Amino acid sequence: MSTIVVVGAGVSGLTCALQLAKQGGNTITVVAKHMPGDYDPEYTSPFAGANVLPMAPEYNRWEGETWPELKRLAETCPEAGIHFQKAVLYRRPQDEASAGLAGPLAEGLFVRNPWFKDVMPDYVDLPASEVPEGMSSASSFTSVCINTAIYLPWLVGQCRARGVVFKRAVLKHISDAAKLSHTGRKPDIIINATGLLSCRLGGVMDQKVMPARGQVVLVRNEATPNMVCTSGTDDGNDDELCYIMQRAAGGGTVLGGTYMKGNWDSVPDPNIATRIMKRAVEACPALTGGKGIEALDVIRHAVGLRPYREGGVRIEKENIDGTWVVHNYGHGGWGYQGSWGCAFRVQELVDEIKSELKVGSKL
Repeated sequence: MSTIVVVGAGVSGLTCALQLAKQGGNTITVVAKHMPGDYDPEYTSPFAGANVLPMAPEYNRWEGETWPELKRLAETCPEAGIHFQKAVLYRRPQDEASAGLAGPLAEGLFVRNPWFKDVMPDYVDLPASEVPEGMSSASSFTSVCINTAIYLPWLVGQCRARGVVFKRAVLKHISDAAKLSHTGRKPDIIINATGLLSCRLGGVMDQKVMPARGQVVLVRNEATPNMVCTSGTDDGNDDELCYIMQRAAGGGTVLGGTYMKGNWDSVPDPNIATRIMKRAVEACPALTGGKGIEALDVIRHAVGLRPYREGGVRIEKENIDGTWVVHNYGHGGWGYQGSWGCAFRVQELVDEIKSELKVGSKL
């Protein structure tokens, strides 16, 4: 029986804990500063849309292996808070003129003939008659939208049903986790799923990690069945875009947004909020029945700080102060849609460490 401490209770940490608990043979403690039910800008997961809009420029194991699991949950597990939505991507002509590489999310999501057309169901390029004025092209496919207020507690419940114990703690150094297993034993393995805080956590201090500020407006208004996302905006900065998604099970409709790298400001900007709402109403008049932003019924304005990492996600093992640590952080804006694929890789690394520890104990 291996003793494991997972540091971080966002979607990445919770999914890793659940996957390792399902595997069996592990005694798991999740320790975190923030837990589901908390709202703090540095605790990113509650603020996410969350959905599946593939962002990698080529096939990516993390996203590719996560989709089947989220699809299965949407089909068979309504209590997880996931439902299917048709995603519609609109490309601006000025973005396509840049070889599909303009806009904050365009590198992989908005390219023509993307790798995920063979993964996401019902992928089609829309005819010109269905492309709105001001856009040059559009594509659609079947995706999902996740109600984070349901899904995160569901992950906790699934973990608890398999014996995972949860503890609140604030760590100054990753090695502090060596004293935090509920068993009282030193863990064999620590999972570092601290997200944005990995840039400040002793023993990690990853200077490639920075926030990608996301500002959204959550409204009670219901959109069309479609999840809409544009490659950029005409009335804002290069790090702004328009997206609309309706969360499952009465979770409201998320209007976004921004992708501001290096911006730590956790206070919603009223000017950006106004632009977000105007764009949403223009892109989806059904939100307000054509009455404009005054008819939006706002639940809250919010800012989440995505854990962006230059060079991409870090999933690897490292021995720190005599204890094996498996890192899983730096997902930027694709934490949910890569969560299961990353957890599968974490499990592989944990199995490698177990084998090494087993061999070492026999020498």
